[in-house]
Amino acid sequence: MDRRQFLATAAVATAGPIILGAEDKGGTKNPVLGVEGHKYEVITHNWGVLPPDYTWQTTHNVAFDSEGNAYITHQGVGKQMDVVLVFDPKGKFVRSFGKEFHGGGHGIEIRKEGSDEFCYLSNTWTKQLKLMKTDLKGKVVWSKGRPDCKEYEDPKKNYNPTNICFTADGGFIVGDGYGSAYMLKYDKDAKLTKVFGGAGKELGKLSTPHGQWVDARDKDKPVLVICDRANHRLHTFDLEGKAISATKADEVVLFPAHCKTRGDVLLVPDLHARVSLFGKDNKLITHLGDDTDWRKKVLDGMKVRTQPKEWVAGKFVHPHDAAFDKEGNIVVVEWVSTGRVSFLKKVG
Repeated sequence: MDRRQFLATAAVATAGPIILGAEDKGGTKNPVLGVEGHKYEVITHNWGVLPPDYTWQTTHNVAFDSEGNAYITHQGVGKQMDVVLVFDPKGKFVRSFGKEFHGGGHGIEIRKEGSDEFCYLSNTWTKQLKLMKTDLKGKVVWSKGRPDCKEYEDPKKNYNPTNICFTADGGFIVGDGYGSAYMLKYDKDAKLTKVFGGAGKELGKLSTPHGQWVDARDKDKPVLVICDRANHRLHTFDLEGKAISATKADEVVLFPAHCKTRGDVLLVPDLHARVSLFGKDNKLITHLGDDTDWRKKVLDGMKVRTQPKEWVAGKFVHPHDAAFDKEGNIVVVEWVSTGRVSFLKKVG
């Protein structure tokens, strides 16, 4: 059963996620995850105050603008509503947009271009609005449908882009994660210039390239890191699409959903119940929330994602995206039926 089928058939739970306070009446403190130098207090698993007429419909991705506002996407599986919700740094609702791609809300990244900032959106299951560039209030700059290239000439080739990342020259790279496993490189004028990857298990081939990031921690040699999810690995390419290396399946990551960098740290939300941090040499720093027994429960039929009463403070269910804010805190969004947005405060 794929994710769309599961969403269509899963029972949607009515109870909300666990909310954590600074300290409960019994003196139990919030969980603190990580290791020295990379410690995070789990302030809440229910961050972001929704307006009364909104409910989360499977949270997917998160990005921050230069003011520290968080832009969170949810897919949209039910009542018609906007799929991009914006919150200020304290979690207060600011605005929303994107009702026109309800049902397909997925990837979002934000880039400053000159004095203005723009959202780049990848809408997975909508028929026409596959890629979009908007201003921060949702005004469309351009939108794109199916790529016009030889790799997609066959109408049976699926195209369902999942995430976008940016290149230093003003261009961007799109991963066709739920389609045909290609990576598509665009220039600063949003013109398609290269297609690489495609389905397979060997070096240079991909299976559900769900998220990707230009890793410029080595300023002299930036590379593209792809979350080759169904191959259970991180896959590294140069910026022209030539494969460099891939980690061994299930050895470094389990089911990576996306990745981002801040300073020397690579952040990898893993759909199999943990969030990972790697150093500049890509050596593991820590797996946040990692617990083998909990993971077995979560992956047993994927039932826990619809059962908020089973969720545990300080543990993740299905991290789908995560991002650092301006202060180095982490916001994690999860692929669960009622939505789940966690705020992890950097404490050490």
